[in-house]
Amino acid sequence: MKKYILIFLCLITVSGSFAQMKDFKFKFYGQIRTDFYYNSRANEETVDGLFYMYPKDKVRDEDGNDLNSTANSNFYTLYSRLGVDVAGPKLGTAKTSAKVEVDFRGTGSSYSVVRLRHAYLNLDWGKSALLLGQTWHPLFGDVSPQILNLSVGAPFQPFSRAPQIRYRYTNSDFQLTGAAVWQSQYLSQGIDSENPSKSKKSQEYIKKSCVPEIYVGADYKKGGLLAGVGIELLSLKPRTESIGETGKTYKVDERITTLSYEAHVKYTNKDWFIGAKSVLGSNLTQTSGLGGFGIKSISERTGEQRYTPIRVSSSWFNVVYGQKWKPGIFVGYAKNLGTSDDLAIGHTQLYGTGTNLDQLVTAGAELTYNVPHWKFGLEYTLSSAWYGSLNESNGKIIDTHAVCNNRIVAVAMFMF
Repeated sequence: MKKYILIFLCLITVSGSFAQMKDFKFKFYGQIRTDFYYNSRANEETVDGLFYMYPKDKVRDEDGNDLNSTANSNFYTLYSRLGVDVAGPKLGTAKTSAKVEVDFRGTGSSYSVVRLRHAYLNLDWGKSALLLGQTWHPLFGDVSPQILNLSVGAPFQPFSRAPQIRYRYTNSDFQLTGAAVWQSQYLSQGIDSENPSKSKKSQEYIKKSCVPEIYVGADYKKGGLLAGVGIELLSLKPRTESIGETGKTYKVDERITTLSYEAHVKYTNKDWFIGAKSVLGSNLTQTSGLGGFGIKSISERTGEQRYTPIRVSSSWFNVVYGQKWKPGIFVGYAKNLGTSDDLAIGHTQLYGTGTNLDQLVTAGAELTYNVPHWKFGLEYTLSSAWYGSLNESNGKIIDTHAVCNNRIVAVAMFMF
């Protein structure tokens, strides 16, 4: 990690020597962030618990004890960041700008490794703007919770940064957004080719699809109010070959195409932040969401499969008040609505995230102390997940039981 830090600092130093170049302006920024967390049980999570999702189901040993009921805690500085904003010379009539931002979260199970968060260039013609590069997924958008947990409300809030081509047009109080989105660090769940009974995150599903995610949205902005809606299309190829009834391998043309919808609103002024978002998602696992897909039919001769998405409704509401001392509350709710079509008889394997969850409820309260360049905060969250068995006809979860987790997060940040 020291090698990467030295390289980045050298880049900052070299860039600083050009800061006086005509028509270029550089703004360097960053933060040192420390996170302590405590959980009362095991959870679905990443980054060794820093990115928290929801409590795991009970797993009983021979004496009936829950193996997942052991508490856990840790302390990290992985989400410290360094970044630079660049304002460049005009390109024709367009103002040019760019951003590069990194943290030390790493990828997968590799921690304390430099990771690219944002890297994009932007062309701004006034009413319209074109962005090329990696930044927040359009479903994350301009409305997200103000909470201490690094998951920023996931799985209720779509969470992903992705390579994209994004165009925005603004006229008076209205803004239209269109984007073509690919996948890099946040990937869709699909079929593991080496073990077809298991799910696997992979870039291959959208890479072989040759169709990027497509997002179209509209926003209304007036004073401190922002409200909008969006629709997202995702088309994946789960497999390109299969094994038929005779044991022979066949090339297959499989695809699952889904539409997801979202609505968002927030109001902000000097003292208040009030925000909410609701998503009707189909197979949005690439945005840290619940869901996935199942099999609705199979060709007996070639083994070629047709798929049906799991639909999940998720919503959150967040209120924060104050300037120096800022109390806040967050509530999230997600419901598994089952599959769009009936599952194939005898083929009930589901591929995705939280496919055995019926519903999930999270409620949290926090208090932060904020002064220039500093933030200190404490947050408590209670999450309840209802697990059950699969209704093989419609993909819904029945005969449920609840599992709860108590989570405490303490944060100290220095921002520069």
